[in-house]
Parts: sequence; C-alpha cells; structure tokens
Amino acid sequence: MNQKIFPLIKKLLKPLIAIAFVLMISLGHADGALAARSGGRIGGGSFRAPSRTYAPPSRTYAPPVGGGYGGGYYPGGGGFGLPFVYLPFLGGGGGGLFSVLIFFAIASFLVRSFRQNREDANELNYTNPAVSIARVQVGLLSEARNLQSDLDRIAQKANTDSSEGLAQVLQETTLSLLRHPEYWAYGGEDSQQLRLEAAESQFNRLALSERSKFTAETLSNVNNQLKQGSSALTVAEKGALAEQDPGEYIVVTLLVATQGKLELPQINSSEDLRKALSQLGSVSGDRLMALEVLWAPQAEGDVLTRDDLLTEYPDLKLV
Repeated sequence: MNQKIFPLIKKLLKPLIAIAFVLMISLGHADGALAARSGGRIGGGSFRAPSRTYAPPSRTYAPPVGGGYGGGYYPGGGGFGLPFVYLPFLGGGGGGLFSVLIFFAIASFLVRSFRQNREDANELNYTNPAVSIARVQVGLLSEARNLQSDLDRIAQKANTDSSEGLAQVLQETTLSLLRHPEYWAYGGEDSQQLRLEAAESQFNRLALSERSKFTAETLSNVNNQLKQGSSALTVAEKGALAEQDPGEYIVVTLLVATQGKLELPQINSSEDLRKALSQLGSVSGDRLMALEVLWAPQAEGDVLTRDDLLTEYPDLKLV
C-alpha cells in the first residue's frame, strides 16, 4: 500500500513546489512594481553633417617693397609666377645667395600651408566629421528635491527644437547640479569619439538604455513636444514606499553629442565631478548636436532606493 502512495505523493509535490516558486517570484516583483520608478526627460537635436560654410583663407603674396626681384611679374600687385623663382638664376634680377634663400623660404611656406590645409580638411571632414558622445551621471541624496523642481521647470519651459535652446538646457542643468554639491553622493562618466555615420546609432542606444530604467516617463520635452503624465502615486504605492529602505536617491543623467573632441576627466572625487559638469556646461550651441537629460524619480513621493541604485546604475562611484 505504502509503495503505491509514496510515488503518487511524490508526483503531486513536484507541481505544487513549482507553483509555490512562481508565486514567490511574482510576489517579490509585485513589491518592486508598487514603487513606480517615474522618470523625466528633456532632449532633442539631429545628427546632420554641418554645412560647408568654411573656406580656407586665400593666400596672397605682395611684391617686395622697392622693386627688388621680379617686380615686373606682379600684375595687379598680387600672386607670384614661376619667373620669380627661376629668372634670378638666369640673370634676370640679381641672382646669388639671396635669391636662393627667398626660394627656400617660399617653398617652406607653401609646404606648411599645404599640410595645414590637409589637417583642417581631415578635422572638418564635412561628409563624415568626428563626433564625441559623453555621458555624465550624478547620484544625489533625496534631500535634493529643489533640484527636481528645477528640472521640472526647465522641461516645461525649454525650447528643445534648436541647438541654442538645447545649449541653454545643458547650461541650466549643469548649473543646478553645480549649485548643490552637498547632495552629491555618486558620480560616473564615459565618453567616446566616433564618426558621424556611427554616432547617431550609438547615441540612440545609450538613450534607450537609460530610458528603459524608468517604469514611466511622467514628464518629457523632446523636440518641443511637451508631455506630462500623472505624477501622483496611489495609496498602495505610497504604503509600499513607506515600508522600503529609507535610503533614497535621485539620479540625473546627461547624454551629450558634440562636434569635435570632448574629453572628460575620470570621475573619482567630487572635484572630478565638478570639472566634468563644468566642461559639459561650456559646450556651445554651434557644436552641440544632440542632448538627453534624464532623471529619476520625477513623480512627487516616488523614490529610488539603494538597491535600485546599485542594480540600475552599477558603474557609479562614491564621490
């Protein structure tokens, strides 16, 4: 009899254990889901190659004062011709060591000019210029609620449809952070330089990675499209938050794409963080290509716990 019952009980226990395991996982995630991780977002810009308005300065060569060598070969007083170089050696204007020195001086000048123009062309590279993508993240103590209000105000009033407006957003955001160093707890940075063809996809990938950390974007202003969702937490959410770890944080992420080189200091201290923020804030509108400012939480009463911080932002360092 027992030999028949035990196998039957064993068969029944397996699905029961599996069901209990699933319930434990579901309930564990339900507690986290009650803490709605709201987020705010300000962004805009485009990855278009700059218009070719630059032209290398024209090189004009004035004739030597007092006639000198080959004065008759400068019609209109500009430019120079091959007779200026060769005729002195043929007895057409004095010749001698002085003519040789003039020849080498001009040749050296032309070589330097050619190299400089080539370097300028490589740096500008209008069809596929160099683009720097930089990300700076600041983890603040939850007491920095005024900074959240500053970001809300910037998002509601910013013009994110122009490079000048985006530069102003960047300046105001970095200024708000620089004004509250007493709330800095964590910091992190990374930067890379790519060509334009690859920069846009990399920027979008980083932006999507940061946005995926939000349960909902409760306030956003992207390309002058202002959207604001409900920022009020339910009674159940507030009750769940009250039972969680009291350590609360705010994380602000600055993602910047700019023309040319942008090298940020490695952040290991508050002074490094100050330098990185100051450097980002000084990027001018004519260099700024795209910007994303993201912060969590955004909704009033929402919190980011220490576990959330360590899970979603593992690269942040204590400053």
